Amino acid sequence: MKSRDQFLDANGIDATLGTKRDPLHFRTIWISDVHLGTPGCQAQRLLEFLRATESDTLYLVGDIIDGWQLKRRWYWEQSHNNVVQTVLKKAKKGTNVVFVPGNHDEVIRQFIDLDFGGIKIRDELVHTTANGKRMLVIHGDRFDGVIACAKWLAYVGDNLYTMILKFNQWFNSWRARAGLPYWSLSQYLKGKVKNAVNYITSFEDALAAEASKKGLDGVICGHIHKPEIRDINGIKYCNDGDWVESLSALVEDASGELRLVTWGEIMQLKKSSKLAGVEDLCALPS
Repeated sequence: MKSRDQFLDANGIDATLGTKRDPLHFRTIWISDVHLGTPGCQAQRLLEFLRATESDTLYLVGDIIDGWQLKRRWYWEQSHNNVVQTVLKKAKKGTNVVFVPGNHDEVIRQFIDLDFGGIKIRDELVHTTANGKRMLVIHGDRFDGVIACAKWLAYVGDNLYTMILKFNQWFNSWRARAGLPYWSLSQYLKGKVKNAVNYITSFEDALAAEASKKGLDGVICGHIHKPEIRDINGIKYCNDGDWVESLSALVEDASGELRLVTWGEIMQLKKSSKLAGVEDLCALPS
């Protein structure tokens, strides 16, 4: 397993990194749970991430557009539109873009197996890494007991989550003025509340079991907004996180290594490449 420094240095990314102004190149990028159409969506930071990176394949692993919230109240800033246009531009320029719809953009599931604007819409699929590992790519909501058995409860939970995010925005604006870093209340609660921890563990175990049943090496998903890579009974479980709080993505380098990266890391890497030169990128702190 490569260290973060090795993974993010010029050789670990790709020999095609080229000039200091070029985007950082990965073999594959997975993002999910963007929730365009909500005030909590960090669209501007995602836009910066997309402009700073390029990949052979880009997977959109569900909940890219939040249809649930848009039904209640229309919210669509220019930055949200810019994200959509940037993805379409990548597809036009040759990036293999695959959209795997989630529960919040489930209306798109009626177009499964069709292609629009160079974007392939698939229910689930198997991605083969450069080192031959076969990974199930799926949003994951179908393995969420709340979604499967009590959708009304999921709507209630979504409303509560939205309220927490609004509080987070107010609280973190105060922290920013005080010179303090971002702090996530919802992630804190997920880590501290026993039922939430059990829910996350059950979800992860269910996805790993599904990959095992299909004879695959691992699974890549989203849905629960918890970035994670870990081994579960010999299955590699990967969750790419979200673009509401974690600002994270899963990436694959040219050798097939998988790693979580954040918006902050990519911005730091791009800044380092401009100021210090490509040869000094491996000096980033771990």
